[in-house]
Amino acid sequence: MITASQCLKRYGNPEKLENQLKNLIVWEVPLEIQTAFSHVRFTAVGTIGFPKKIYINKEFLPVLDKALRTLIKRNLQSEMKTWDGCFMIRKKVSNGSLSLHSWAIAIDVNAQENGYKKKPKLSSKFVECFKLAGCEWGGDWAVKDGMHFQLAAFPK
Repeated sequence: MITASQCLKRYGNPEKLENQLKNLIVWEVPLEIQTAFSHVRFTAVGTIGFPKKIYINKEFLPVLDKALRTLIKRNLQSEMKTWDGCFMIRKKVSNGSLSLHSWAIAIDVNAQENGYKKKPKLSSKFVECFKLAGCEWGGDWAVKDGMHFQLAAFPK
C-alpha cells in the first residue's frame, strides 16, 4: 500500500503549486469514455454526465484510463452511478495523515452506496477491472472504504 509519506517523498507537498504543476495534468477524458459513462452523476457539480476533464496525477492516468476502458469492454459501466472525485487535498478520516487524493492518485465512485466503514456494494467483476489496471481497492481493507480506488504501486 502506498503511504502519504511515500507520496511526500515522490511528489512533494501537494499544497505547493510547483509540485502540482510537476506531477498533475488536466486529462481531457476521451469522448468514448464520456459517452459510455454519460449516465453517471458527477457529484461535485450535481449534474448527470461523466467529467470532461479530470485533474489527475500523470502516473495514475494510464491506470484509470485502463480501468475505465476495461469496464466498457466488459459492459460493466452501468455499475458506476456516481463519480465522486480524484484530486482533493484533505486528511484521511482514519488517522489524520494526508489522503492519497491529495496527490490525485485515488478516486471515489458510488460513494453513497459504498460509505466508509460500510459493507461495499460494488460487484467483484467491477472491482477486478480496477485491480487489473493497477489499483488497490478500499473494500479489501480491514476498515472498509468501498468507494475508494488508489494506485497500487508507483510505476518503475
